[in-house]
Amino acid sequence: MRKLTIIIALLSATIGKHHALAAESQTKPFALATTETSLACYLPTESNVPYSAVLKLKTGQPSEIIPYGDDPLQFAELWLPQQSSKQQLAPPAPLVVFIHGGCWLNQFDIQHTHAFSTALTEAGYAVFSIEYRRTGDVGGGWPGSYDDIKAALAARNKLIGFPVDLSRVVLTGHSAGGHLALLAGSEPNMNLSAVIGLAAIVNIEDYSIGENSCQTATPAFMGGHLEQRAEAYRAANPANRKWHPITKLIHGSNDAIVPLNQSADYPDQQIVVDGAGHFDLIHPGTMAFKTFLKTLASTLR
Repeated sequence: MRKLTIIIALLSATIGKHHALAAESQTKPFALATTETSLACYLPTESNVPYSAVLKLKTGQPSEIIPYGDDPLQFAELWLPQQSSKQQLAPPAPLVVFIHGGCWLNQFDIQHTHAFSTALTEAGYAVFSIEYRRTGDVGGGWPGSYDDIKAALAARNKLIGFPVDLSRVVLTGHSAGGHLALLAGSEPNMNLSAVIGLAAIVNIEDYSIGENSCQTATPAFMGGHLEQRAEAYRAANPANRKWHPITKLIHGSNDAIVPLNQSADYPDQQIVVDGAGHFDLIHPGTMAFKTFLKTLASTLR
């Protein structure tokens, strides 16, 4: 426990605390964005952005909170393109189901991805952003965190009646959330159009033996080290699964938290963004985010 406390303290010092920033966007919805489209709220920025830059971004607020279980952490945020609501008639928007990252730790919650969700609504998408129990939460860790993701995905029927196209659904996740997205995308009967990993942890067995702050947090999530829980690691490893047939892995070449070699064994799925760091994928002003938008649109054609 003392080692875990030190790890968490180092992570908090390195990455920073969450900010709850909420400022409504005043732009109107437009057609699905690609790399050629500028997002009105987010000015272009250089690559390899720090986590602190993500926290400072202007954000909107979710349209609805959708519970999928009894625990206070078992909920999803539904984000709808502006001027859409359950009461208004509007063309149904494609749905992005999103799982946030944060080394699976409960110190890092859904709020740091509010700008990511805001930008997707500006680009014409609906977003179903999942909160879940993580390491440090009762019921979190493996397999509880993954069970939460599957339960949230099963709760998509609660979106019937909202202007959401449930026949066009892309599952995506960032970092540790990417790990969970790849696993969930491999489950049968998920009815997904595609799966996109953003700096995703693809091979948790290899990842767990690394030495950076997030890698050393992996045994706490898994309930032990690889040599102690080999069977659990095998079950939790996306590299051991048959993936969704349309799976993409977008990764920055300068990612210091989830090294590029995590996706290197999948050249047909890998999309490398030169110069991008780990948090570029969730910062709407970056080239990495524009690459994500372009990839997202291509999977829904």
